Amino acid sequence: MFYLTNMKFKIVIFIFCLCFFSSAHLFAQKALSEGTLVYNMTVETGAGEPKMADMLDGATTTIYLKGAKSRSELVSSLGREATIYDASKGTGVILKDYSGQKLMITLDAANWKENNKKYDGIVFENTGESATIDGFKCTKAIAKLKNGTSFTVFYTNDVTLNNKSYDAQFKTLPGLPVQYEMQSGKMKLKFTLSKIDYNPVSSSMFEIPKSDYRVLTYDEAKLK
Repeated sequence: MFYLTNMKFKIVIFIFCLCFFSSAHLFAQKALSEGTLVYNMTVETGAGEPKMADMLDGATTTIYLKGAKSRSELVSSLGREATIYDASKGTGVILKDYSGQKLMITLDAANWKENNKKYDGIVFENTGESATIDGFKCTKAIAKLKNGTSFTVFYTNDVTLNNKSYDAQFKTLPGLPVQYEMQSGKMKLKFTLSKIDYNPVSSSMFEIPKSDYRVLTYDEAKLK
């Protein structure tokens, strides 16, 4: 009788501990349905493209999230480029502002899918390595695309995103990208998460401009 009681006690303690640590892990995670992510960019380049590296080095990418809507904005000394996307409709626009010339490219759902088709079937393979980047515990993974290219990404499970469609390349990543590297010609671009703001985002950030931009359809832009 004592043996059975003792066994029951141990089982209860085991279940309690299991529930406690599971709850603690869930509590440690932060869900982001609305807020702002800021990434800093650094550039490594070959000897042939130092000027381009200087113009891009220090650029920032800011991502605004609000429900199914997102706005990703790249700002550098060259100018400004933003992508506004509504995941509930699958439509978006690309805004380009360079040298005083403003261009808006409209994308319907089919255009959006075509523009991001290179990320279809992307696979993230964990390397087993980990690192702490800006206070985030990260896992290292290699992203492999169907075209044979790949890039490195460090991601964390400390923050979960409700809208993972803001960036097609990370839609299936099992966490929030904290740092990632990409190759563009001879340049290697490194993006590092520098800030997360959980404050509400104004709906005006996702409004489509009605003036000041020359408007092109996705198909027209491809002919340029």
